[in-house]
Amino acid sequence: MRQNHEIDFKIYGEELQFVEVELDPNETAIAESGAFMMMDDGIQMQTIFGDGSQQQAAGGGLLGKLISAGKRVLVGESLFMTAFTNVGAGKKRVSFAAPYTGKIIPLDLQQLNGKIIAQKDAFLCAAKGVSIGIEFQRRLGTGIFGGEGFIMERIEGDGMAFVHAGGYVVEKQLAPGEILKVDTGCVVAYTGQIDFDIEFIRGIKNWMFGGEGLFFAILRGPGKVWLQSLPISRLAARIVKYGTYDRKEEGSILGGLGNLLDGD
Repeated sequence: MRQNHEIDFKIYGEELQFVEVELDPNETAIAESGAFMMMDDGIQMQTIFGDGSQQQAAGGGLLGKLISAGKRVLVGESLFMTAFTNVGAGKKRVSFAAPYTGKIIPLDLQQLNGKIIAQKDAFLCAAKGVSIGIEFQRRLGTGIFGGEGFIMERIEGDGMAFVHAGGYVVEKQLAPGEILKVDTGCVVAYTGQIDFDIEFIRGIKNWMFGGEGLFFAILRGPGKVWLQSLPISRLAARIVKYGTYDRKEEGSILGGLGNLLDGD
């Protein structure tokens, strides 16, 4: 038996996706501010402090709730979330949209040992009862050079949760002791048994001229990992790069030839 609300869902779209959550009477879904897209009549929307999970409710009065919700600020999330409850008769639907081009990943926490570690800002929505907290990196090197800092999101419970990633998403199942080396920005999420560490890229030519950064993320099984092909930081860096100088083909007789000459 699930302790969290049990919700059905359907994901629409390819690169710009949204997830439609189906709620039975009195069922609730929670979402980050700004994720809402549309909902049926009969669904009540309410802003709540924190995530409304049982873990938060058991935190001990107002102070416990403040501490629990305040931790979310450290991972770039709001103190408040929005709860969508079916107060009508029959099934109702509410939809949540991805914030940028990529994929929505459905996570059944009941089948994933109740815990997922995800990159900051990855969480989109979940069934009520799912706890959204923080996960501190225990190793100093991982926290400093791991791409996401010392703090990542911890998603716990036994209900459905949805996270968003950039570009194409691949799921890998790692056997005990199996190692996967990944660009630090491409790690979206992994199950609680995965050991996450970083490794310095050997060879002075590799890190001086390779253009891939100084470190790999090392993921060691057993467990599942989810990887993205286009981290939002990489996309943002390209947009900034192309927006801060004049392109040769813009208003130039040379057109694309100018880009060939300067290497772009």
